[in-house]
Amino acid sequence: MSDLDLTALSGWIAAHAPQLGTATAAEKFAGGQSNPTYRIDTSKGGAIVLRRKPFGPILPSAHAIEREYRLIAALHATGFPVPVPIALCEDAAVIGAAFYLMAKVDGTTHWDGTLPSVPMPARRRHYEALIDTQAALHRLDPDALGLSDFAPPGNYIERQVARWTRQYRAAQTDDIAEVERLIEWLPTTLPAQDRISIIHGDYRIDNLIYGDDGDVRAVLDWELATLGDPVADFAYLAMNWAMPRDGRAGLAGVDFAAEGLPTLDKAVARYCAATGRAGLPNLNWYFAYNLFRLVGIVQGIKKRVIDGNASSDRAAAMAERVVPLAQAAWGQAKLAGA
Repeated sequence: MSDLDLTALSGWIAAHAPQLGTATAAEKFAGGQSNPTYRIDTSKGGAIVLRRKPFGPILPSAHAIEREYRLIAALHATGFPVPVPIALCEDAAVIGAAFYLMAKVDGTTHWDGTLPSVPMPARRRHYEALIDTQAALHRLDPDALGLSDFAPPGNYIERQVARWTRQYRAAQTDDIAEVERLIEWLPTTLPAQDRISIIHGDYRIDNLIYGDDGDVRAVLDWELATLGDPVADFAYLAMNWAMPRDGRAGLAGVDFAAEGLPTLDKAVARYCAATGRAGLPNLNWYFAYNLFRLVGIVQGIKKRVIDGNASSDRAAAMAERVVPLAQAAWGQAKLAGA
């Protein structure tokens, strides 16, 4: 069963993407904590993907799928691996929320960062492609892509700390001491930003689609993308090396040589070589910041669970992570000198 009105969707497709024919079936993908995502079968265009805002009340500035679509269209024009954009609908009256359509990309998504289903000799190639693709994103010129207005001016980190503080407060359900300490400490210790890049904001291995050759065919889930500090974006990926091994992206405690995976030092060196950097100081500060962002995101999920409009069956389990994430964030802050 689907919560989409296929008749209404077919009517919109007939006017805006007639090459697809009609929508004949819909199936919601697993995951998609924030913006629900569906496989749509069409009578003429085969399978495509629909991504929409959640139904019901949402937090200010969240779930901006219109921005996602604009960015995907700009990136696709450069050859960067994203799904082919098809059409955007900003009229919530059609299916109950704004949405966009994009091509379905065939390939494999790896949910476990240790890549147990990938032959040992190919695992390093997957990680090299993961890092190289992010570095390629950070090398793109936002102005040349017509994206100079994609984010407000000013220091990205300062802006983001303020934003996630607001988002957390808007969804707050409990008093958590570590979060309060972070809200006080982060704004007073902001690192200097030396570059502005397009950044994904949620770049990790399970947001990629891989081909059998280990290359990245598509980067997905651009909801948090903006213009900002590329070091913060890479640090979000690098943080997985410090996160507990949990069957997801976390790699802490892994025997990297035995598993055929790169160490954090190797990952940092490869990224720096691809982006012309001598090194990445302050990684612990960036880890604390990124964990604080995750606290804000997961707190939003928890609030949606309480309000009854969470988009995933996994949302309730995700909501239980707020306190552990806050504790981990403060732990990284202490390593950074807090």
